[in-house]
Amino acid sequence: MNEENFHRLLHRPGTLVDIGAHDGLLTIPLARLPGSRVLAFEPLPSAFARLQAALCAAFGGAPDHVACHHLALGDHQGSITLAMPVLDGVAQEQWASTAKDYAAHVSARVSVERFTVPMRRLDDFALNDVTAIKLDAEGAEYEILRGARETLQRCRPVLTLEVEERHRQGSTYAVPAYLDALGYDVFFELNGAWHPMADLDRATMQRASSDPSVFEASDPYVFVFYALPREESAAMLDTLRRAG
Repeated sequence: MNEENFHRLLHRPGTLVDIGAHDGLLTIPLARLPGSRVLAFEPLPSAFARLQAALCAAFGGAPDHVACHHLALGDHQGSITLAMPVLDGVAQEQWASTAKDYAAHVSARVSVERFTVPMRRLDDFALNDVTAIKLDAEGAEYEILRGARETLQRCRPVLTLEVEERHRQGSTYAVPAYLDALGYDVFFELNGAWHPMADLDRATMQRASSDPSVFEASDPYVFVFYALPREESAAMLDTLRRAG
């Protein structure tokens, strides 16, 4: 199951948050769900420009129910460095991160572009109706969730998260543990079956190179996780399983 189908199946009207929106691949489908208001966060300047353009193209102008924020999210307010590797002269936007700077991988093929971007906590927005969050932040997931603690406790949204050891060692332990403490159950889907986080075999399911010039990963490579509020987890999981 992909993230779009997950959010469609468990959709509830309210505010949907897209963290690491890039050029709107998920922002646009979320914005088309009934009764949705979308907040999209994207710190990379080039991706943010494409995000705005894609929304205008999809809706015939800037949609009133989508707010785009050119900033990073984290666990405090201020500014932060966003590092993006460039491989053979081609920007690797999907690897842009506030959690690492790629200095160890600089070579004849790899250089790094850095941007200073504003940063806020999701809690600073004082949202009261968040029903879903998508999070893809190349290693910064833990800090972003720390900065969303009050929102998670107040609103109890469902979450999809991309969490990878190659971007931050220990993150597949720390992020689920943090969510567990907030009363969330974390799952992954593999070959049509849903598994608790405890079933993740990192040696065979999370092996990948942290070097942007080396494209190597385990098969299967499990990096998308789904977090459900524990008080609704059983019913929601049943909905997902019945959908196949």
